[in-house]
Amino acid sequence: MNVLKNMEVIFIFAAALGAATSYATASEPVITMAAEAEVMTAQATDANVPVVVVAAKRLTAAEKAAL
Repeated sequence: MNVLKNMEVIFIFAAALGAATSYATASEPVITMAAEAEVMTAQATDANVPVVVVAAKRLTAAEKAAL
């Protein structure tokens, strides 16, 4: 029983340490990162990227039952 309590304390400490570290190391604002992502997406769509379109009809109930 004592081991389980110790593991719970270790888990809570690790979660608190991870949360504090993520806030402490987040130096760049989220808005700037989102703007950079939009620029990268726009550049990717300008290139000749092959696009795959999958089109099929939906199965009827009778066809599903036959499978």
